[in-house]
Amino acid sequence: MKHYSKYLKKYFFAFILAPVFMLSEVFGEIWLPKLMAMIINDGIANKDTGKIVMIGGVMLAVCLFMVICGVLGNYFATKASIGFSADLRKDLFKKVQTFSFANIDDFSTGSLVTRLTNDIQQIQQFIVMGLKMALRAPGLMVGGIIMAVSINRSLAGVLFFSIPVLIIATVLVLMAGFPRFQRMQTAVDNLNNGIKESLTNVRVIKSFVREDFEAERFDRKNQNLRDKSVDALNTVLMIMPVMTIIMNVTSCAVVLIGGNKVINGEMQIGDLTAFITYITQILSSLMMLAMIFLNSSRSFASLKRLSEIFDTNPDIADKADASEDTVVKSGAIEFRNVSFAYPAKTIRNADTGMAEDKDGDGKPDEDTSGCGLVLEDINLKINAGETIGILGATGCGKTTLVSLIPRLYEATGGEVLVDGINVKDYTIKNLREGVGMVLQNNTLFAGTIDENLRWGNEDASEEEVRQAAESAQAGGFVESFKGGYDYEIEQGGTNVSGGQKQRLCIARALLKKPRILILDDSTSAVDTATEAKIREAFATTLKETTKLIIAQRIGSVKDADRIVVMEDGRIAAVGTHDELINSCEEYQEIYYSQVDKEDNR
Repeated sequence: MKHYSKYLKKYFFAFILAPVFMLSEVFGEIWLPKLMAMIINDGIANKDTGKIVMIGGVMLAVCLFMVICGVLGNYFATKASIGFSADLRKDLFKKVQTFSFANIDDFSTGSLVTRLTNDIQQIQQFIVMGLKMALRAPGLMVGGIIMAVSINRSLAGVLFFSIPVLIIATVLVLMAGFPRFQRMQTAVDNLNNGIKESLTNVRVIKSFVREDFEAERFDRKNQNLRDKSVDALNTVLMIMPVMTIIMNVTSCAVVLIGGNKVINGEMQIGDLTAFITYITQILSSLMMLAMIFLNSSRSFASLKRLSEIFDTNPDIADKADASEDTVVKSGAIEFRNVSFAYPAKTIRNADTGMAEDKDGDGKPDEDTSGCGLVLEDINLKINAGETIGILGATGCGKTTLVSLIPRLYEATGGEVLVDGINVKDYTIKNLREGVGMVLQNNTLFAGTIDENLRWGNEDASEEEVRQAAESAQAGGFVESFKGGYDYEIEQGGTNVSGGQKQRLCIARALLKKPRILILDDSTSAVDTATEAKIREAFATTLKETTKLIIAQRIGSVKDADRIVVMEDGRIAAVGTHDELINSCEEYQEIYYSQVDKEDNR
């Protein structure tokens, strides 16, 4: 509960008032059968109309009191549960924002979405139910037992047989339900992952005519969720027939025994009527408690999944002594004996999605396969304002190398320095403020073009926005759109071409005015003439900015100050185009293969 106590404190009065009002309603509910018994015994039996009217008036007042308390109880229960879940969701989202790429990969995007939506919804429903019934059910049970015993102690002995049976049945169902609800939530994770993947890649699916395949795959995941849900909810259904049978048997026993007492003059008919009502209240309150406990099994499974997020320490975080005053000034970069291996993944139970700890050391077990070195013995100095091209075969570590600069991943060994300072000594915010990065997968968000560009600098003037777009060779096509910079981009940028998306992402990075600009194959969808104009703009508008350009085409980096050739996670050679064409076999191979292709055209 250490993660959740602050939300309880914020809505403390709502959490207190809701059960207080519900308990006040219970007092009225307990008194109504007693008042009815008085009407039957003293009013109807004696044909005393005045007494019937007087007690009836009291019953009406009690009912009005119960309505007021019930409305207020529901109001505060709703306020507490919705406020609790909203604040919890906000803090969980903030926590996820601190995760590194490795942390997010560890959970999977679909699982995080489920935890932030479905799991929190389960907790919200449990809080509402708990606040409404947590005191109401036991209050009704205790009050009913007291009133039943006060009416006829020997007849109340029937409860000592039915209550233990109900408790045992509830415990057994709880034990069976908890693991089933965990498996159900994991099935929700899997379904969300599948939906996200299918909708994100819908164009690929359609282009390969794989709609039927995706429909079948979705059906399997949906069927799995249905089966897990039915399996879990069947445990809830099991308790209802048991409770109904016990309630009916108990009521029959009370009527049989109590009827004989009435016939023998040992009990009044009004008391027997009230006693039956109290028995119904007691058994109903036990059913309420059973439902609370049953729902708690699902809610605690959700709480455990949310606690995993809270308990996860981000792989990349600010050092305790990182200075807020340390910022990137010149943009000089140095790699000293750098090596890198992708972190191990947490092993998760296939049924529950929870981290496993089979060795019992208190830490999640990890899968270390695939954790070999991706980068090894990297030594490279890059001067401030220099333009560096990076070439190499697919999978040689180019993207990984540049990702270490803004600490998207952490170097496994060695040091990465910016302006002579280890990147770990910067705050993450200050370091990334100084680095502009256009990733391989260019992403635009739902909103206007202007709003997307202002991700680089939300305080930029209109002139600065347009200048950045012009430098990225995006101004022309933006002006051709209806609305220009107010043109609405769909989620993921699906209503612009690949080349337009790349240029908008470059403009967004330029608007940031970074000291270091990283372009990760970000002009692959742009024609060579447009790419040349973008490079010319860089030469004039980013003279003092350090530029790292990852490319597949030698033409994209031919004019760079230096070119880094990578092979299998190592630096094979560094030099200018002229130097490498004469001395580096790997560079020659890339160059002549591309020249031959151009000649063949």
